[in-house]
Amino acid sequence: MDVELARSFLEIVSSGSFIRASRRLNVAQTTVSARIRSLEQQLGRPLFVRNKGGASLTPAGEQFLRHAPMFVQLWQRTLHQVAVPPGRRAVLTVGSEVSLAEPLLLDWVRWMRRSLPDIALRVHVDVPQDLINQVASGLVDVAVMYAPQHRPGLKIDLLMDEKLVLVTTNPEARLVDRIDYVHVDWGPDFTLHHGMNFPDVAPDLLMDLGPLALNYILSAGGSGYFRMRVVEPHIEAGQLHLVPEAPQFSYPVYAVQSANADELILGPALAGLHSISNGNAEPA
Repeated sequence: MDVELARSFLEIVSSGSFIRASRRLNVAQTTVSARIRSLEQQLGRPLFVRNKGGASLTPAGEQFLRHAPMFVQLWQRTLHQVAVPPGRRAVLTVGSEVSLAEPLLLDWVRWMRRSLPDIALRVHVDVPQDLINQVASGLVDVAVMYAPQHRPGLKIDLLMDEKLVLVTTNPEARLVDRIDYVHVDWGPDFTLHHGMNFPDVAPDLLMDLGPLALNYILSAGGSGYFRMRVVEPHIEAGQLHLVPEAPQFSYPVYAVQSANADELILGPALAGLHSISNGNAEPA
């Protein structure tokens, strides 16, 4: 399928009409109409209902809308892979969840730029559900994630088992103080074990992004559960304090890749990632 057909389809959906889509694409309306006719012939189904107000999707169009963006993205990824920059032997797309971008992904990218100079890099940060879809579809070669979904065709390796620890800006605090406690959503496993250990705690401030919650506590004061590696510098600086006798929770980190990935390219990069995760390699 010509990728321009899918692009035209998506532009019509976005703009709501063939006329506006043709303007955005900078082509004649007849060209857009011809592309959609060709697409409908290939799929064997009408995709749009044309009316004076614009165009609306048919049931078949709604179904195609679920796949068209991925098709265009895969084509863009293919272009990136084919267009290897001069002096490089391959392109590697790596990604992570937002909360793992710093320091793990950043340290890994720095290591690869130094240790694998013949590999061009594309770095991507996204939410877990989209990230796992991108690895499964080949848009991302390898991603660093917490609790990835197991799917056929994916290879999942444990990188490290991080600990979530309770820290506070008040050195006198004990366990969970309901007044200044920030509940960070670290996923269903954490929620389950947190509830078992603190059944009576009903925090009035909940955040679903660890770095945001940490910055809030450092600026406004309070307590919360965070990754030990992230809070260690703040503990050493006296900004945060471990809460004595507070339970710690396991929070493993994984590398997710396609089982069909090119190991000649990906293998050395993953070896560096494992070394950095275990503290056996300097990031730069």
